[in-house]
This record gives sequence, C-alpha cells and structure tokens, in this order.
Amino acid sequence: MATERTSTAAEAEDGLSTDEAIRAMLLLMPRVAARLKRTRIPERLRSMNLAPRHLSLLAYLLFDGPMSVNELAARLEVAPTTVSLMVSDLGRQGVLERHTDPADRRRSIVAITEDPQTRTAIENWLANGADAWRRAFDPLSPEQRAMFVRTMGAYESGAVREPQ
Repeated sequence: MATERTSTAAEAEDGLSTDEAIRAMLLLMPRVAARLKRTRIPERLRSMNLAPRHLSLLAYLLFDGPMSVNELAARLEVAPTTVSLMVSDLGRQGVLERHTDPADRRRSIVAITEDPQTRTAIENWLANGADAWRRAFDPLSPEQRAMFVRTMGAYESGAVREPQ
C-alpha cells in the first residue's frame, strides 16, 4: 500500500490526465473514509453517540464561535429543526449550551460548553483532522487551496446522484 501512495504522489507531481486523477481518487477516497471511521472519539465523548454531522456542528462552533440555530442550519445546509434537535440532544449531554441573545431576547445562541474537560475533548477530537489538513494545505498557494476546496465541494455535490 505504501508503494501505491508513493507512486500516486509521484504521478500527481508530473500531472494527471482526467482518467488518471479519477482512478487515483477512487482508490484514495475509500482509504480516507476508512481512516476517518477509525478516528478515536475521546473517552469523554464516547457515550454520546456522536456522528459526523455532530463533528461539523462542533467545528463551526469551535472555529467561528457561538451562533444561532438558524445560522448553524444555513452553514450545515439542513433544516433549523434538525439543528434544534441536535442542539437539544447535545445540550442534555452537557456538550452545548443555549443562551438568550442579548440583542434579540426571542433568539437563542448556541455555544460549546465551558466545562474544561468536555471542551478539551472536543478540541482534541477536531485537532487531528485540522492538523492533517494543515500539513496538506501548507505547501499550497492560496489559489491552489481554494481550487481544492471548490473541487471537493463539486465532488460532494455530484456524488449525491443515484447510480444508473
């Protein structure tokens, strides 16, 4: 397997045809998915049945700070009721807190708990992926990073199509 990764990296440096790039990604993506599935959830969070959608929600709150349910829903591209259910569930488990928005008392703001052990567990869970992306993105130019992100978004959008 190491030989395959090395040859794929070497091919990528010289450029790839569309078919070669598709082949490389079709071989790489299952390995990436398998590795992500094996990522250990910190002990503090294991009993909470967290799923990838929770990871995205927590990443937004960690990186961008507290926000409303509607803001989270827009970013996650799901219905506000879905986010509200996730927030309620994670709130019961002590992961998230809701506070009244001082600017609009009808609205609540969602934040990661201030509990240091839980917050550290969340930060550590996200850090592994963030560190891997940092190593991958650091050698690239800002334009190359943007192109990669757009490419992954286009792939994700196109991957929802039902097989024929």
